[in-house]
Amino acid sequence: MKQIRIHGRGGQGSVTMASMLAKAAFETGKESQGFPSFGVERLGAPIEAFVRIDNKKITDRSQVYNPDIVIVQDSSLLKLVDVEKGLKEGGMIIVNSSEGPGDLDLETDAEIVTVNATDIAMKHLGRPIMNTALCGAFAKATGLVDRESMARVIKETFEGEIGEKNVKAMSEAYEVC
Repeated sequence: MKQIRIHGRGGQGSVTMASMLAKAAFETGKESQGFPSFGVERLGAPIEAFVRIDNKKITDRSQVYNPDIVIVQDSSLLKLVDVEKGLKEGGMIIVNSSEGPGDLDLETDAEIVTVNATDIAMKHLGRPIMNTALCGAFAKATGLVDRESMARVIKETFEGEIGEKNVKAMSEAYEVC
């Protein structure tokens, strides 16, 4: 089983991202869960969401304490939250940042992947809502969901023109990772 923890801020779409990643995994024939951590839920407050992906039935319904993969939507959280906490050996951290992996203040043996998801979101959406761009980075970096399933789920989540724009953001992030 692969477990993913998403760190973001209220209003950045972390919970929506968890749901979309879980749905895309399910579309590829895997079992999955996507859910938030309930706590302080206000705009800008640090929040967590979680995803589990497996080839067999998932019975664990608890919070993810030992993730294989961590996604950080806002690099300012690196100074506020221990995003490495519980990360499994050989894990991966995907960070929304304009900096390269070696430039981040992370002391870890984990693989670090960076993508400037904010710039990608601004280019395609005109707003710094980078969850779909990070879905593309996740798909490319992990191979746990495929690009086509991710695009279908994004179009189901966001209808019409906004869905198309979000697919473009996801696709660009996929390409640059």
